[in-house]
Amino acid sequence: MNENAFIYEPAADHPGWFTWDLADTSRFNGQTMGRMLTRVEDRADGTRTARLRMFPERRHSNLLEAVHGGVTLALIDIALFAGMRTLLAGDAAGSVTLDLSTQFIGAGRLDEPLDAVVEVLRETGRLVFLRGLVVQRDDTIAAFNGTIRKPTRR
Repeated sequence: MNENAFIYEPAADHPGWFTWDLADTSRFNGQTMGRMLTRVEDRADGTRTARLRMFPERRHSNLLEAVHGGVTLALIDIALFAGMRTLLAGDAAGSVTLDLSTQFIGAGRLDEPLDAVVEVLRETGRLVFLRGLVVQRDDTIAAFNGTIRKPTRR
């Protein structure tokens, strides 16, 4: 992975979390999403998940004063790569999304952390299949599954 593309280090103000930011803040993640954090979690059933957290602000809102669906989709897409990187040590900087299916279930609220929790279903030589939920406290905002293609080695 292009280790210089990401700032992935312990978040001093959130113990147990790591930063998930692009080093170049002029790109989409920094300009649109703002600060994001990630951590790996182990479920009681033994499944490992990656949790990607964003902090919705007014700039992330729609006219209903909820988190815009496009922001939720962006969080999901970024979470696929955070999951690939943190759960598999994959090359997130050189990979691409092949497909993403999302079912919106509720509306995200502003000024409360919004989390995408993702798990790896299967990894092949070229592909990673993932699924997850977007949650806010005890509320489910969306369900999703997606496929990432790993980078071509040249």
